[in-house]
Amino acid sequence: MDIMQSALNKHYEWKGKIEIISRTPINDRDSLSHAYTPGVAQPCLEIKDNPDLSFDLTRRANLVAVITDGTAVLGLGDIGPRAAMPVMEGKCALFKEFADVDAFPICVNSKDVDEIVHTIEMIAYSFGGINLEDISAPRCFEIEKKLKEKLDIPVFHDDQHGTAIVASAAMMNAAKVAGKKISEMTLVINGAGAAGIAIAKQFISLGIGNIIMVDLAGIICDGDEFSNPSHYEIAKLTNKNHIRGTLADAMKGADAFIGVSKPNLVTDEMIKSMAEKPIIFAMANPTPEIMPDKALAAGAFIVGTGRSDFPNQINNVVAFPGIFKGALAVRASDINEEMKLAAAYAIAGTVPEDKLAPDNILPDSFDRAIPIAVAEAVAEAARKSGVARI
Repeated sequence: MDIMQSALNKHYEWKGKIEIISRTPINDRDSLSHAYTPGVAQPCLEIKDNPDLSFDLTRRANLVAVITDGTAVLGLGDIGPRAAMPVMEGKCALFKEFADVDAFPICVNSKDVDEIVHTIEMIAYSFGGINLEDISAPRCFEIEKKLKEKLDIPVFHDDQHGTAIVASAAMMNAAKVAGKKISEMTLVINGAGAAGIAIAKQFISLGIGNIIMVDLAGIICDGDEFSNPSHYEIAKLTNKNHIRGTLADAMKGADAFIGVSKPNLVTDEMIKSMAEKPIIFAMANPTPEIMPDKALAAGAFIVGTGRSDFPNQINNVVAFPGIFKGALAVRASDINEEMKLAAAYAIAGTVPEDKLAPDNILPDSFDRAIPIAVAEAVAEAARKSGVARI
C-alpha cells in the first residue's frame, strides 16, 4: 500500500486530526459556576473595561487561526476551501505537537481580496495570531499587507515567509560547508510567485551578493513589462547586471539555485555551468526541479529538497511553530523582518559546527529543541525591534 492510500485510510479512521479539549473539569455545580454562569460574567466585565485582558482571561494568547481560501493548496492548486481542510487541520496539529500552540482551521469561501480581509478582520479578536496558508499569488501579498495594516496581532503567510526563513537557514549552513560567503554569492531563484519573492527578500536582508530571478517568461529584469505587479518591485532589487534570457542563462556561473517552481526544469548541463561547489535547493513538491542523485552526478556539492526521503529536507515545520510561539509569548503586534532573520539564524545555529556536512545542513524536524530556540530568538528580536507588548 502506498503512502497516499494509507493516508486516505487514516483520514477515514481519524475523521479529523484535531479536537477541542476543555482545560478545566466541569463535573459539579461549583465548577460549572466558575467556568460558565454566573461566574464567567466577571471576566467578561473585566475585558469590557480593559480589552487587553482578553489575552489573560481567555485562550486567545495561545490561539492561532490557520486561514486559507483553498486556491494554492500544496501542489494541488485551486481545489477550493472544503478540499483544503485536511491540510489546514494538519497544520494545526503541527502547531500543537511542535510548539504547544493551539490553532484552529478556517477555510473561507471567497476569492475576493477585500472580502477575505474583512472576514479575517471581523474574527481577529478571537485569536493571538493569524497564519495565512495556501493562498495564491498575487492575492496573498495584498491580503497579508492589508491585514498587517488593520490588525494589531501577528499576520504571517507561511508559504512565503516560512519557506524563505528555512531556505535561508539552510543556505547559511550550506555556504559554510562549501566555503562560500553569502555576500559574494550569486543565487538563482526559479519561480517568482509568493515563495520565490519572499525568499529573494529574505536573502537581500541577509546581504546576498546578487539574485537572478526567473519565471515562465525568463529572467526578470528591471525595465521589462510584467503581468504580476509584485515583479516590478523585485526587479528593482535583483539582477544587478541586468542580464536577460532563460534559466540556463541565469545558471551560468551562479553559486546556488533555489527552485520553487515545477518538476524537472534543471538539467545536468545547467549544473555543470555553475560555479565551483554549486548548491542546489530543488524544492518543487512532490517532484523537484532535478532529482538529488541526478544533481549530485552532474557536480552539485550540496542538494536539498522539500521531501523527507532525501537528506537536507527544507521543511517549514522547523520554523512556523517556534516563530508563533515566540511572537505569542511577548504578545507581539507583528512578525517583522528582524524576527524572521532571528528565526533563520536560530534554525541554522541548531546544527553544531562539527556536525555540518553536505548531507546535514538543517536540523532534524523532530528535534524538539528547535521550536524552543526559535521562539527565544524571535521573542528577543520582537523586544529589540519594539513590537513586543509584554
